[in-house]
Amino acid sequence: MSKKRRVVVTGMGVVSCFGSDVDQFYQSLLAGKSGIKPITQFPCEAYPTRFAGSVQDFDVREYMDKKQARRVDPFIRYAMVAGKRALENAGLTGESLEKLDKSRCGVLVGSGMGGMSVFSEGNKTLFSKGFSRITPFFVPFIITNMAGGLLAIDLGFTGPNYSISTACATANYSIISAAQHMQRGDVDLMICGGTEAPINPIGVAGFVVMKALSKRNDAIETASRPWDKTRDGFVMGEGAGILVLEEYEHAKKRGALILAEYLGGAISTDAYHITSPREDGAGVAACIKMAIEDAAIEKNKINYINAHATATAVGDLCEVRGIRTVFGDQIKKMKMNATKSMTGHCLGAAGGIEAIATIKAIETGKLHPTKNLKDPEEELEGFTIVGDQAEDFTITAGISNSFGFGGHNSALIFGPCEAY
Repeated sequence: MSKKRRVVVTGMGVVSCFGSDVDQFYQSLLAGKSGIKPITQFPCEAYPTRFAGSVQDFDVREYMDKKQARRVDPFIRYAMVAGKRALENAGLTGESLEKLDKSRCGVLVGSGMGGMSVFSEGNKTLFSKGFSRITPFFVPFIITNMAGGLLAIDLGFTGPNYSISTACATANYSIISAAQHMQRGDVDLMICGGTEAPINPIGVAGFVVMKALSKRNDAIETASRPWDKTRDGFVMGEGAGILVLEEYEHAKKRGALILAEYLGGAISTDAYHITSPREDGAGVAACIKMAIEDAAIEKNKINYINAHATATAVGDLCEVRGIRTVFGDQIKKMKMNATKSMTGHCLGAAGGIEAIATIKAIETGKLHPTKNLKDPEEELEGFTIVGDQAEDFTITAGISNSFGFGGHNSALIFGPCEAY
């Protein structure tokens, strides 16, 4: 079997509750800011949850035709802006972009829920005005693959292009699949990650009736409490997190700034329950073990974990148990934090956004805090959690976990790019 080609990260793009600039996004995390605000997209006075990590300071600017931008669902807008900003971050604009062999460039951007706003509005029109009044763009702008499809149309990328939808693990699955295309030699460059826009009446209502969300309307900035005994559910978020993955030699040849190396990743399925993970964390443990094998590194090289940590009663501890199963006493020497304590849970975009947080931690040597952890669960004993303040830390290899309804598990491993 031929040796796998090396995969590196050369660009990142984000749309988030902290804006659409990657450095600003990470500086906000390091400062311990909360991106959670009252929901203003629709009237929600009757909802038991009235807050979310909604996208802020978003402008499509020159990244998308204004007329088309008004028509498409927000999840598509988020992906278009984050994807093109990721290319800018990779130094791929103008002549440098045109020099690429676009037949060897692909797009793999997923969404857990797709065009929920367009779908909801279409249903309203159907029942109030009849089928003939539905927009002809109804189907194209609700399907999950259209974010990547439109991005490829604008860029002329003719390589692999499809979407993956595995709930809250979507972005990680997409990044892993994109990397595998590159490792096999199918492509030289992939734009990949996840996008989600669920802050609308039906999206919020769906999670409300599941009793999955925090109801702390009187303390919204502290509502997302990963691992805290007082947690009462997750806080919804939204946005997009997109990476430019590139084959190492291809990146070197064009003089790209390499931000980190994708060392490996893995996916698995619990085959247990539609929403709850296996209580012993066996699915988490199996996935992390396979990711380490895929990365072909020693387990003790991993010294950081960006946890999935949604602030749900069951999910938080299942992940902790799985990590302890894999690493044992090594957890004392590792650092772990929870991005969702500040951004909320961005669902299908979460893995992409948290991959960016992981890569920025590698790049800056600084780990963002975990907010709102005042009364930790006993099962955190032995773990070294990054507390209320950012910390300086040199990452040798870091894991970013994402898990989704349906029992979908995923783990990415990134590290500094070393010449060898």
